[in-house]
Amino acid sequence: MTTMLMLQPDTLSEALSRVALGLARLKGINETAALSADGYDLQFDEWDWEVGVGIYGLIRHAEAVRDQSLIEAIARWYDWQIGRGLPPRQVNSSSPMLPLSILIDHVDRPDWEALVKDWAEWLMKDLARTEDDGFQHVVKERMNDGELWDDTLFMTCLFLARAGQRFGRQDWIEEAFYQFMVHERYLADPITGLWYHGWTFNGRHNFAKAFWARGNSWITVAIPELFGLVDKVPDHLKRHLTFILRAQLKTLAAHQRANGMFNTLVCDPTSPEETSATAAIAYGILRGIDLGLVDPTYRAVAEKALDAVMARIDETGIVLEVSDGTPMGHTLEFYRQIPNVPAPYGQALVMLLLVRAMADGQIPTA
Repeated sequence: MTTMLMLQPDTLSEALSRVALGLARLKGINETAALSADGYDLQFDEWDWEVGVGIYGLIRHAEAVRDQSLIEAIARWYDWQIGRGLPPRQVNSSSPMLPLSILIDHVDRPDWEALVKDWAEWLMKDLARTEDDGFQHVVKERMNDGELWDDTLFMTCLFLARAGQRFGRQDWIEEAFYQFMVHERYLADPITGLWYHGWTFNGRHNFAKAFWARGNSWITVAIPELFGLVDKVPDHLKRHLTFILRAQLKTLAAHQRANGMFNTLVCDPTSPEETSATAAIAYGILRGIDLGLVDPTYRAVAEKALDAVMARIDETGIVLEVSDGTPMGHTLEFYRQIPNVPAPYGQALVMLLLVRAMADGQIPTA
């Protein structure tokens, strides 16, 4: 067995602390503010998917290190947002409900428990559906009539599965399972194993046929997270999703850059390298290995990605080379032109990776 150099736990811990502080500084997309002198407080002003993913990474970090003060800081953000009134419900505004459904294990807030239940019922009964009963990717800007997006599984279905587990609602869990299946039918490419960004029933096509890296990374994370959030996944579904994940990872690994990064368009080395996808793919691989879904040989892909991600955290804790929120593109050039911005989802996906790396105390690196 080859001896490898190791990233020291204190190196990972210091990086994680910087990234968490970077998240606290974000007031909006590409907008940072000074940290509060009174302690750690989230300043992000909008309740939507960007911060939902961010807080999911943060609460998993808080749980991993048993940081009650961080749990309280997260609770203060929810108290502020819910107290001032939440925006209309849609796919992306459902994202903050996933960490809230975990937060209620740590704080005594029956009103928040009621909100979690009510929002899950809304997804079941009132979210627009496509053909085949898929969750239509409704967002604040548009209805996206007849459209399925790979983002939806992370933004809504993980929450629905977690809420079902928390409150003993098997119907919510089964709906989450079904949405994974229907999205896989229309978005997963049987040749490469990669996932297209979207599908429309209006014209029946996959738009630009983009193998968008962050979209693929939502899947790399979502499949293991689903198994981690629900006590019992039926054997047939577990087998199916495991093979779906393995097929995706085979192609992802083949297209990883020599420096450990992944390109915005997975199969296009001329497209920009992108850190949030790189971090999420690495995290998904490690979680998949933990759960016995992924062959341990893929750890080498995660190791290279971790090194690349670590090199893209600046001295203030902001994760660099994170592409902006990405609507559906009708040309591949659209994806190549997405600008980079400081964003909470970039911070969070890096945090998830660092928390997982620290779980072993240390992780091998080349």
